[in-house]
Amino acid sequence: MSKQGRSPKVEHFRISLIDDMTHKQLWVMRFTRTGLFVIVISAITVVMAVSFSIVAFTPLRTFIPGYPDAHTKREAINNAIRIDSLQNVIYTWMFYTDNLKNIMEGADPVKIDSIVRNTSRSEAGATARASVAGQDSVLREEVRKTEQFGLSKTAERKLPIEGMHFFTPLKGVVSQGYDPLLHPYIDITAPANSVVMSVLDGTVINAGWSDDSGYTIQIQHSDDIVSIYKHNQKLLKKTGDKVTAGSPVALVGNTGALTTGDHLHFELWYRGEAVDPTKYINF
Repeated sequence: MSKQGRSPKVEHFRISLIDDMTHKQLWVMRFTRTGLFVIVISAITVVMAVSFSIVAFTPLRTFIPGYPDAHTKREAINNAIRIDSLQNVIYTWMFYTDNLKNIMEGADPVKIDSIVRNTSRSEAGATARASVAGQDSVLREEVRKTEQFGLSKTAERKLPIEGMHFFTPLKGVVSQGYDPLLHPYIDITAPANSVVMSVLDGTVINAGWSDDSGYTIQIQHSDDIVSIYKHNQKLLKKTGDKVTAGSPVALVGNTGALTTGDHLHFELWYRGEAVDPTKYINF
C-alpha cells in the first residue's frame, strides 16, 4: 500500500532575479544538484589556483607574516659571513695553540697565515677541534709546571710576529701594495667614513693632524710592534688611550696633501723596521 501525500523528489532548481516593481524577470539560472556541486568545486579550485599564483609569482607574498623578505635574506647572508669569519678565527687560534706549544718546547714556529690560506675548512672539522681541546689541556699542564718553578718570569718567551693573530684594520681593496724601497706600506681603498680598527691590543702613542698625512693615529703594541693609520676623516681615540684588537680607532677619509681619494694608508713596523702587512693580515 503506497503512502499518501508524499512529495515528489526535487531534481531541478532555478534562481531568478525579478524587478520588484514591474515583476519583470531580469535574470534566471537553472541547475541541478549535480550541476551545483560541480560549480562549487570548480569555483573553489579556481580561487585556490588564483591565490597560489598571487602568492608564488607576485610581490604580495612578502606581506604574509613570517615570509622572508629582502631584509631577512640580507640578514641571513650577513650571518653566514659572520659565521665564516668566526670559523676562520677558530682555525687561526688552533694553529696559534700549536705554535705556542712548539715555542715552549723549543721548536721552530709554523707560519699561521700560510697554513690558514692553504687549509680548507673540511680538513679542520670536529676531529681537529677535539684534538685542539686535548692539546690545550696538555699545554695548560705544562704551563702550570713551568710556573711552579718560577721559570715563566726568568725565561720569558716572546711569540714571533708570524705566530700572532692580527685583526684586519679595514675591509676594502688593497689599491697599492708594499714595496720595501718605494712604498713601504699599503693603501686600502674603502668608502668614506668606513670604520678603521686596531690590529692588536695596544696604546695610542700619537693621534693628531699632519699636513701631508692628515689625521693620523699611531698605536704601540707588545713585542715591539707599531701600527700607523693615516689620511683619516676623523680620529676616535686620543694619545694615551688603551685599545683592544678590533676596536674602532678612526674613520676612513681623504685628508692631507699626499692623497687622491678616500683610503687608508696603513703601516706595520716590527722591531724598528717596516714589514709587509699582507704577509700577516688577510685583507
